[in-house]
Amino acid sequence: MGFGLIIGVWVARYLGVKQFGILNYATAFVAIFNPLATLGLDAVVVRRLVGNPVQQQQILGTSFLMRLISGCVTWLITVLGIYLLRHDDLTTMITVTILGATSVFQSIDTIDLWFQSQVQSKYSVLAKNAAFLITALIKVVLITIQAPLLAFVAVILLEIVLGAVGMLIVYRQQRNFIRLWQWSRSLAKDLLRESLPLILSGLTIMIYMRIDQIMLGQMIGDKAVGIYSAATRISEVWYFIPMTVSSSVMPSIFKAKEIGEELYYQRIGSLNRGLVWLAIAVAVIMTFIANPLVAILFGNSYLESGMILSVHIWASVFVFTGVATSSWFVAENLTYLSLYRAVSGAIVNVLLNIFLIPIYGGLGAAIATVIAQAVASFFSNGVNPKTRKLFNIQIKSLLPLKL
Repeated sequence: MGFGLIIGVWVARYLGVKQFGILNYATAFVAIFNPLATLGLDAVVVRRLVGNPVQQQQILGTSFLMRLISGCVTWLITVLGIYLLRHDDLTTMITVTILGATSVFQSIDTIDLWFQSQVQSKYSVLAKNAAFLITALIKVVLITIQAPLLAFVAVILLEIVLGAVGMLIVYRQQRNFIRLWQWSRSLAKDLLRESLPLILSGLTIMIYMRIDQIMLGQMIGDKAVGIYSAATRISEVWYFIPMTVSSSVMPSIFKAKEIGEELYYQRIGSLNRGLVWLAIAVAVIMTFIANPLVAILFGNSYLESGMILSVHIWASVFVFTGVATSSWFVAENLTYLSLYRAVSGAIVNVLLNIFLIPIYGGLGAAIATVIAQAVASFFSNGVNPKTRKLFNIQIKSLLPLKL
């Protein structure tokens, strides 16, 4: 991720604020529809694989075909959406069309879910990092030969394709065979029924995480998106930590629930405390070094990003605790509550953006993002009696001492 940030900064400097804004606008637009492609199956499939290892071929085959079909449909919806919104902007339309194809190839990430269930994520990391390093070098070449924007867009798609190929290779090396995967119509119905709230919550989560860039582009312009994206590029680079850690320990949390409540909540609390305080430490440091860091990395044309970064980085505290507690909703079969949390965050973010963006621009979008993340990942748990126990765990995690 650190190397990715360096390459991303280099690309941002080369493309300039406006073209960098177009790229990030398109990326955000595609990301909003991504939950339709994944169908919210990730945590559900991992739990099923842990609890029913005998049925793993049916689980993998069914979830893969579901994601492949939904990925194709999502691609079509994305292309139609950008045509309706920006039919007079050919560059943005082509960019979204190319990036939208990633939803099809991400269906191969079903293999990653199997590795997660076996606590062997290192194989997925090897496959995806290899793809990343290859495409990172290609981006360097594109910069040196002064390639156009669409060349960089194509490389983003290439990274997903190479990652899928790498995943197939490592899966085969572990003596696993895709030809053994099986389709089950009844299982597909069960998976879809269980994941439906997660699909809707995923959509709303992406709305309140990416709608700021879409609204900035529509209300102010692509240059504002470029300035804002430079800040979020640094801020969101840290998000891989809770996602990686949580996906790795999720199976152990599911097993702890079968052993006993005390161990179960102890593991959730320990995970949450560790991630929250790591986020606080990162946020404090980044607040003080935001302005000089942006100037060094992105250059003078992105100086406005410094103030945005110093605010946006505090959203990481709530992102970290939200990811840390996500396995609880799956383990408790309360995934529908994730939808309520996400909807509340999305509504708050959209309303605040409408009010703050015309006044403060990108800084207003950053403020809206922090508040929306706090509402969705933290305060909403204190409102619902069913999640009050989880809210208490989050409160304790914020305390310097165990009380």
